[in-house]
Formats: sequence, structure tokens, C-alpha cells
Amino acid sequence: MLTLGLRTGVAVSWLAIAVSSSVAAKTPDVAQALKLQPVQDSVTYDRPTGEQAEKCTLKPEKPGGKTGWVVRTDSGAVLRQFVDTNGDNVVDLWSYFRNGVEVYRDIDANFNGKADQYRWLNTGGTRWGIDKDENGTIDLWKVISAEEVSAEVVRAVKKRDTERFKRLLLSENEAKSLGVGAKKATALRKKVADASKAFDSLSRSQKSINAQTKWVDFGATQPGVVPAGTQGATKDLLVYENVVAMIDTAGKYEQINLGTVVNVGRCWRLIDAPRIADARQTGQSRGGFFFQASLANRPPAQQSAAPATNKKLQKLLADLEKLDQQGTKATTAAQHASNSVQRIKLLESLTQAADSPETRSNWVRQLADTLSVAIQSGGDSTGLARLGRLHASLVKSRNSQELAGYVKFRYLTASYSRQLQAPKADYAKIQSGWLKSLKQYIANYPNTADAAEALLQLAFAEEHAGNGKAAAGWYARIVSDFPGSRSAKKATGARRRLESVGKPMTLRGTAIDGRELDLSAYRGRVVLIHYWASWSEPCQADIKQLKNVMAKYAQAKFSIVGVSLDANKQDLTTFLASNRLAWPQIYESGGLDSRLANEMGVLTLPTMILVGDDGRVLNRNLHAGQLDGALKKHLR
Repeated sequence: MLTLGLRTGVAVSWLAIAVSSSVAAKTPDVAQALKLQPVQDSVTYDRPTGEQAEKCTLKPEKPGGKTGWVVRTDSGAVLRQFVDTNGDNVVDLWSYFRNGVEVYRDIDANFNGKADQYRWLNTGGTRWGIDKDENGTIDLWKVISAEEVSAEVVRAVKKRDTERFKRLLLSENEAKSLGVGAKKATALRKKVADASKAFDSLSRSQKSINAQTKWVDFGATQPGVVPAGTQGATKDLLVYENVVAMIDTAGKYEQINLGTVVNVGRCWRLIDAPRIADARQTGQSRGGFFFQASLANRPPAQQSAAPATNKKLQKLLADLEKLDQQGTKATTAAQHASNSVQRIKLLESLTQAADSPETRSNWVRQLADTLSVAIQSGGDSTGLARLGRLHASLVKSRNSQELAGYVKFRYLTASYSRQLQAPKADYAKIQSGWLKSLKQYIANYPNTADAAEALLQLAFAEEHAGNGKAAAGWYARIVSDFPGSRSAKKATGARRRLESVGKPMTLRGTAIDGRELDLSAYRGRVVLIHYWASWSEPCQADIKQLKNVMAKYAQAKFSIVGVSLDANKQDLTTFLASNRLAWPQIYESGGLDSRLANEMGVLTLPTMILVGDDGRVLNRNLHAGQLDGALKKHLR
């Protein structure tokens, strides 16, 4: 019997259904399956009712090669998946879908019948919460974005839940890990301690936020880097200053000031208690905690709090929210295209109606992103011209260099993608033009965040073209010009890989079965390091060849070590369950941004590195078809 139910310490139904195909197995009740709900309260998923629910089916399937039950609509779209991942005939993974895409899952990672992890996925967001005592309440966030932090604050205020808010605050250990100077660290600890008390007072006294209140949007200027060396800091620190959450309560729009938000690994953390802004609050904006000097020097008009939104802005926000709700119900390409066109028009209006430079900057970025996506999907023939005009207006008004650069880079990316989609595209000419435009962008906007990405694109293009020396030069510039960026980590590893032939290679990690693996243990054997991911079709094709090569050289001193760059460990384990491999697989979360990928600057998959029996790199860019010849040459 496969038990679909879940013990969480909260009231959740139990549903015991046989998975076997025996005559004794009872047909499951789809109505009961649809009654099962996510443990967490902030999940938006499809909930069919009435005739739609009656047409749904619940059948045993093998999602990802595992035993489970799948609820589908009459058109075949997935609504729910209840999966037994470890073969003990009890469900330990409960997945909920929206528009056929998984948006959330409850996970019983220790297989004791109680959920201990909660993950939002795909269009549901990035949150990943851990429930240590398995009582249905998240004890800590493993992953949460700055935008999701702002929405979580609104939920905490609505429920007057101080503990929920405290889980968003910077912890003592996290504060130590930031590497800020001693004076700043003392001020930071005091600020966080005061935030808990201030939130408790706010939640008890405020009357603006109630059960009807909805989070609408995240507002902030671009994040900034506090560089190492600032007031004794030992590390670069990524922060947002003066963050706001836009809320809607029965058609009334307000802002909650969240203050400073800091980046800690895959999470963003608060250091301030929220404050509710209204039309009567002027001149009360907080100074930035890290960038307070520059804020203090702003003209008085810019130092005041963002004014209350005007009626025109309120209507536009209401229209945007309504449009987004309609977008979730779109099922055809035409409906999605129509929704995109309307959204672009609303965002253009919002950029004009914005009542502060910070808010306008936020809408401009959203507009640029939306236009870029529409252009690349082929859904907006006027998008490039509109992006061009938006960039020109920013340059003409002498707006921030960062914002103008943000829009320009999306224009270049969208234009490049559109050219590649042309029926008779001249790829060599397009590529040459793309590289020229990247170089010009770097010259015009050398200090923007996208300049680091442009440099990375140039370096990769040169490497792909076989110009290792030129590529190494671009990688080196990323490291020197953007030392604290994520691109710098990738560039450092890529340069190491380019210059690795003849040098010892280091690789350490945890295999999927829990064993610690160190490449030095393979000394005396020729080793192929295979960087791959289960979602990559070229990687899957290579694996078939690797199996044949492994069988051919089974008696020789040859080994393979796989390095999985899957973003989700479950995807890897599901693939391996159906495709047994005779070599170990190292895994760390983070995918192509993980430590394992960054150490050697892996940018594309598959990437193969051949290491000799003396531990030194023989080939830094091997293809599966070349492996047999290389082994004949290097195996003794």
C-alpha cells in the first residue's frame, strides 16, 4: 500500500492507496487526493472544482522512474504528484502544479512520514525552507531571494507573527561570516536586536495591514557592493538599501519600508524592522546602513520618504495585478502574447507615473526585462524599437549610468537572439557583430554589473573559437575589474582551466552516495573528469559512449569521475535510478554556479578533462569521440 498522506503536526488527511496492479488493489479516490494541501500557506497552485474536478484522473505512474500517483486534468495536464522516492511504499514527496508546471513540493527527506523541507520551484519562486522539528513551521531558510523576503515580511505582519519575521533577520553566525569591520559589526548586531523588538511593537499597533492585504511588488534601486577594505571589511558584501514592499489592501496601495537587505550565500537577510509609509510621512526615510554617506549628500528632496502613490499610479498597479492574475489562466500562445503586449504598455505607463527615482528605476528594469523576453520569444515585432527608445530617453535625461547600461545590455541580447532566429541567418556575420557590440558596450558602460557579463560572453566566444590566449585575457579583466562579482569566480576558474594542461588538478567533493571523493586517491590511473547534467541531451548522448569506453578499458588503469551540475539533486537521483553508471558522481547544489563548476570555470556542458596517472592534466577540452584515441595514447 502506498500512503499518500502526510504527518506534519497539523491537520492533514490520510489517503492509503495500493500501488500494485493486483486485483485486490482499490481504485483511488481522486476527490480525496485533490483535498490534500501544501503544508505551507503561501502557495499558489491549481485547484479544480465542480465539473473540472470530476473529470480529473488519479493513476499510478512512474514520474522520474519512481513509483507514485499522478493527478491529471481531462486534457492530461498534471495537477499533483505523490511519489515514493525510496521504495518503501510510502509517499515522501508531494508536488503541486500550476499550469502544468511544478511550483511547490513538501519533502520527507528522512522518510519518517513527516515533512521536513518545503520548496517553491519554477514559476513558484526560489524559496527552500527547513523544518527541523517537523511541526509544519519553517525554522530556517536555505534559499530565499530579496523579493521573496519582502513578501514574507508582509505575511508576518498580517499574521502578527514575530517568529516568522525573526527567521528573515540576519543571524549571529551569518553576521560573523560577512567579514565587516569591528565597528560596523557592533552596529549591525544592535540593529538586528532592535529589529525584533520593533517588529513586535509594530505588529501589535498597526491597523493598515489586515487579512485582505496582498503583497504586490518589490522596490529597490540596483544592489550595490560594499568592497573589501571598507571600514575594515575583509570580504565584498552585496546589499540592497532602502528596500520597499508595495502592498494592496482593498484597492488602497501603500509601501512598507524594509531598510537594508544583505546577501548571505543563497539567502537575503533583513537587518531592519519594517515601517509602514503613508501620505503623512515625509522626511522619514532611513539613511542607508552601508551607503549612508552618499545618501546624506543627496539633495533634500531626494532624502524624503517616497510619497504616497497617486490615484493614477494606484489604478495602473491595480490593472497590472489584474493582468498578472489573467496571465496565470492563459493556455494558448496567442493568450500569452496578448498578455505580454498589455503588460508592456502598463509598464511603460508605470515608468512615467512613478513618484520617485527609485520606483521608476524598478519599473524601467521590469519593462526592459519584459521587452527582452518578448523579443527573444518572437512575440513582439516592435520590442527592439521600444527598447532602443527607452535607452535613448535614459541617455538624454542623463539618468543613472547603471540603469541606461541595464537597458542597453538587454537591447543587445534581444537583438542578437532575434538575428539568430532569422530563416537565412549568416551565423559568422552575426557572431562577429555580437562580439563587436559587446566590446563597445564595455567601453561605454565599464562599471555596470552587466559589463562583467559582457566580458564573460567575450571570453567564452574566444575560447569557443580556439583563441585561448585572448580568452584568458578577457577572463583576467573580469577578475581585476569585478573582483567581488559572481562572474569573477567563474572567470578565475575558467582561466585556471585554460592554463591547466601539464599542471596538477585538484578535485574534492561528496559523491551522491555520501562518500567523500578526492582525485588524489586515483594517482596511478588515467582519469576522465566528466562535468554534466541530466537535463542536457548532449550529456546523455556522451554517457552512452562513456559506458562503451569504460567497458572496453575495464581491465586497464582507467577511471571516470562524474561531476553533476544538476540544479536539483532529485533530478540527478531520478536519472541515475534509470541509468546505472559504473563510476561515482560528485554533487553539490548550485548547478552551473556551484563551487564544483566555478573551480574550473565550467560554462557549457558537457565539459571533459583528462588527467594522467601522475595527476596532471593531459587535455582540458576533450570530446567523447576523442576519448578512445586519447586512452590508446596515454594508457600504458
